[in-house]
Amino acid sequence: MVGGLAKRAFRYERRRPEVTTLYRVVQENVETLFSAVSEGAVSVSLPGFVRKELSSYLECGLLCRGFARLRCGACAESRVVAFSCKGRGFCPSCLGRKMSATAANLVEHVMPRAPLRQWVLTMPFGWRARLGYDGKLLAALLRIFTRTVLAFYKERSGGESGVVSVIQRTQSDLRLNPHVHAVFVDGGFAVSEDAPLRFTSLGHLRTREVGEVLERASARMRQYLSKRGLLGGVEAEEVEAADEAPESSQETRGHAELCGSAASGQSPPAGPQWKKKEGSKPLAHVATTATVLEGSQCASKDGFTLHAATCAGAEDEGGRERLLRYVLRPAVAQERIQRTEEGLVRIALKKPWSDGTVAVELDPLSLLCRLAASVPPPKLHTVRYAGVLGSASKLRSRVVPTPVASGGTRVEDGEPMCKRKGRYRPWAELMMRALKLDVLECPRCRGRMKLLSLVTDVAEAGRFARKLGDPPALPPRAPARGPPYWQSRALRRLAGAAA
Repeated sequence: MVGGLAKRAFRYERRRPEVTTLYRVVQENVETLFSAVSEGAVSVSLPGFVRKELSSYLECGLLCRGFARLRCGACAESRVVAFSCKGRGFCPSCLGRKMSATAANLVEHVMPRAPLRQWVLTMPFGWRARLGYDGKLLAALLRIFTRTVLAFYKERSGGESGVVSVIQRTQSDLRLNPHVHAVFVDGGFAVSEDAPLRFTSLGHLRTREVGEVLERASARMRQYLSKRGLLGGVEAEEVEAADEAPESSQETRGHAELCGSAASGQSPPAGPQWKKKEGSKPLAHVATTATVLEGSQCASKDGFTLHAATCAGAEDEGGRERLLRYVLRPAVAQERIQRTEEGLVRIALKKPWSDGTVAVELDPLSLLCRLAASVPPPKLHTVRYAGVLGSASKLRSRVVPTPVASGGTRVEDGEPMCKRKGRYRPWAELMMRALKLDVLECPRCRGRMKLLSLVTDVAEAGRFARKLGDPPALPPRAPARGPPYWQSRALRRLAGAAA
């Protein structure tokens, strides 16, 4: 992808989130959602961190909230870059920056010069609602999965492997679907105190072996849940375990119900969704407890699926970074969100479903509920390390890449080390790595732009935005609509019948 982008001529233009469909949907409906929740019209609650995420998104990328000012030293041409909201849930810009920065840091500071393989694990449907709000349980199941795969690598290669795991919370139609994208070092490092580490590649991975790994991981997960008396509650479609938790509260139960609705996508407040199809393909649902081998290096069993066919070579620098950017990608791209003539929101799918569906349509409030469920709970780390890449591993310092000097040359043994201070990546560097776009090049004289100032005072930023023709204040949110709140005719009829 990067290679293709490099051949095209890009010109930097400041992003304007206020004109995108996603921004307008949130702006026009967020107060209605807050009102419907506070008045009990929908039986869910929005935790404080979710409300903050929705509100902060409406301030992201607007000059009136603050910006950085750049100026060319040769011709005095200036450029402004608005501050971001640093969202963790669904903001395409903030998550896109996080994606590029984290992938670059992983390539340069974490992942050893060895082949990489992506393992993707999806959970049974009945588990998704509980895993959506129970971060501790999701982290425990993730540890079971990574330890199972690490044990497989040790058995096959005779050495220790490592993994970077990323928790993704949604699928392409924004329904809640917590699943794991784990990038493993595709082999093992033989431990030796006197001699250098010796790496042994995994070699060819058989589909049967993927099925065996899935069987072990799924059995251990069920055993873990059974010992804690959670298996029945996790598998229930209506999450009953939230009522039994010691820390349970009305907000917790409301958040659980929101996650349940966002996982099913079939009923309010996060549904229903109307499918748009092209053609018709038969569905192949097999009701069996046996492991099903599906295609190359893909297996499924009792609602679990495991895919391990995507790899990147040790010398393929671009492929390794593209793979890491893929597993860290944002939940949704702004280009896939459109409005329909009926006032609904259409989400174009990245790939057609097996039944021919290419897009789904939602009521705007249903979309906002799915966005709310996509926000991870506080203190839940969505990127985790294990094996030789874990912080406690004694082998980590021996397998990670050699530090890079400021001039771009690698530091040899015995020479003074010159490391980058911290893991912060400047905005200009990320744009160059991701899009091959030099944003510091002056469009007038081709000179270099430098940072002139950071404008953090809201009043000053508003006055400057007015001079540029931008709004001097945040666009006003649309006032809350009255009952029945929904814009979909079907949901309005349903709400009227219920009243």
